[in-house]
Amino acid sequence: MFCKNLKSLRQSQGITQAQLADSLGISASTVGMYEQGRREPEAAMLKKIALVFKISVDDLLDTLPSFKNSDRDVSEVIDDITFTLKSQKGLMFNGKPVSSEDQEKIANAIKIAAAIAISASQMNKN
Repeated sequence: MFCKNLKSLRQSQGITQAQLADSLGISASTVGMYEQGRREPEAAMLKKIALVFKISVDDLLDTLPSFKNSDRDVSEVIDDITFTLKSQKGLMFNGKPVSSEDQEKIANAIKIAAAIAISASQMNKN
């Protein structure tokens, strides 16, 4: 979602990639890679981008899509959460680093929990 959000924000404000790059102190090609999803910014750069557009990092990343897009399918929301989880650098749990394998396990657990909850809900309706 970040790459789409960034491009949409930039275009809606009539800013070129070069202009955004200048205000962030990076190259225009880096902005282009962000918008294409070929590169992801570090946390400090996310904060700078959010400041430029006067929005929160959450809004920039669209990490709470279920509150904004009520017509979305649950699987889309879970995919967004999973993507956000996997893209985090230096993620910690109880003060210990979380490995990429553990991030994958957490993402799978979220998917399984959603499937169980939906199945249970559908069974209760019948």
